[in-house]
Amino acid sequence: MKTTNTFGIRFFIKNNLIKDGEAPIYSRITVDGTRVDISLKRKINVHDWNPVLGSAKGSKESSKSLNHYLKELESRIIQIYQEFQIKKNPISADAIKHELLGTETKEHTISMLFEYHNEKYRNVLAWGTLKNYFTTQKYVMAFAKSQYGKDDFFLQDINYRFLNEFELYLINYEPQDHHKRLSNNGIMKHLERFRKVINLALRMEWMVKDPFAKFSLRYQKVEREYLTPAELKQIEKKKFDIPRLSYIRDLFVFACYTGLSYIDTVNLKNHDVIIGIDEEYWISISRQKTQQKSNVPLLPQALDIIRKYMDPDRAYAKGKIFPLISNQKLNAYLKEISIICNIKKNMTFHLARHTFATTVTLLNGVPIETVSKMLGHASLKTTQVYAKVVEQKVSNDMKELRRKLGNSK
Repeated sequence: MKTTNTFGIRFFIKNNLIKDGEAPIYSRITVDGTRVDISLKRKINVHDWNPVLGSAKGSKESSKSLNHYLKELESRIIQIYQEFQIKKNPISADAIKHELLGTETKEHTISMLFEYHNEKYRNVLAWGTLKNYFTTQKYVMAFAKSQYGKDDFFLQDINYRFLNEFELYLINYEPQDHHKRLSNNGIMKHLERFRKVINLALRMEWMVKDPFAKFSLRYQKVEREYLTPAELKQIEKKKFDIPRLSYIRDLFVFACYTGLSYIDTVNLKNHDVIIGIDEEYWISISRQKTQQKSNVPLLPQALDIIRKYMDPDRAYAKGKIFPLISNQKLNAYLKEISIICNIKKNMTFHLARHTFATTVTLLNGVPIETVSKMLGHASLKTTQVYAKVVEQKVSNDMKELRRKLGNSK
């Protein structure tokens, strides 16, 4: 584990700038392979310079005076480096140069970038999405502390090696609480969010090189679970004696027949239900996550649930159709429902969205373009993850083909 930097100082003359037999003297500071040159505003006759020792030759007074100056300057640079180490400041050759010259550094750090991003998008991104950026920031900062012994890190020092080591850090990360270890796709999500904030830094011209230019994200294909028609009917028909479970079941079934996410469901307002072009009831909203427009014709099952909760003494009086419940509690209660209904699947609210995309729509022959529009996806490619071949659909299609071929024969 790396906790120190490689650090070096040397003095040299620039032979390509010789004039009248004299060359300017420079100091070169190197940190972790990155170097900066500083003009000392002094010149020396090239014959009086020792390039091996990086100092003036001879015992004359001018040589002694110059060497004394170089020694003091070297001590000052070392002192700055050590002060950065003690204060746990991000260390770079440029930072040392700015401290030495007393100039204002224009370098930006990881924490500055995340803070700027999170403030900039605070009213744009959904809270759940923004919270994920906070988590990614926490992992990046913990990595910088663990791997480099730094409380922060200069953006210009982020390179392919940094990203590769960060990925390994996430792979080997052992959670201290009840959470599971990060999956491959969970790690890729953190790297994807980090890449987005790095792209912001590039647009702001806080970075020159893109460290992600040669870095590839490697997602593993995951089969999306969904409820079969039989499982969905089983949940619909189940009678619950506990009111909270009955309510959670209604919310879940509503999402199965509309494809709405958790946040769009609990934020659904009475004026979001409109009369569509077919004179039937529709839901018309802008998805909170993507701000994409989503227009969904209301199926009878979903409309019945809306009517059930249009109670002026409850949430409907405040403009929202459904009483608010946190996503965490909702998913915890769904686990109870899955046990009661003997459904051996990971019952989360997002499973309802998968069920709408597959069992309710695609399985029943609704074109994927239509499904994509109702889900509020910006790209058809996003919808295609739901369009796995469903065996029942294959069976139905082949039955129809047999019928046609039989008639033809």
